[in-house]
Amino acid sequence: MKTRMLKISTLLGAAIIFFATSLSAADANAAGIRIKCEKKSNRSSISVDGRNLTPGSYSAVVKSGDNKAVAELKSSTGDEVEFDFDSDKGDIVAGAVAISPIFIQGGKVTGQIKDADGFIIIEGTSSCRVR
Repeated sequence: MKTRMLKISTLLGAAIIFFATSLSAADANAAGIRIKCEKKSNRSSISVDGRNLTPGSYSAVVKSGDNKAVAELKSSTGDEVEFDFDSDKGDIVAGAVAISPIFIQGGKVTGQIKDADGFIIIEGTSSCRVR
């Protein structure tokens, strides 16, 4: 009886270790988001970058105060996707989503990356550099 209990407890211990290490490996590969923003007297600029994503198409949403802007679907490059939002005409011509120069309110921006079905994959908030 003791031998059987020892075998069962050994198997249970091994199973717990296996699942615990699997969870930490999954966390290491979890989706990540980086939001960089800058507010000047005549310009708002925001970058939303996703990493460790499953290859596919994603959109981005940025919010600041009552302001909201949406970037259309974009295919990831490997496991990364990048979105730019800007009030500078040159950056808009280069592909940034147009936002107002006064888009950033209260010095903070919340960004979301959504999958092709519109589900939020990851979200984060960042304090903006104010110049």
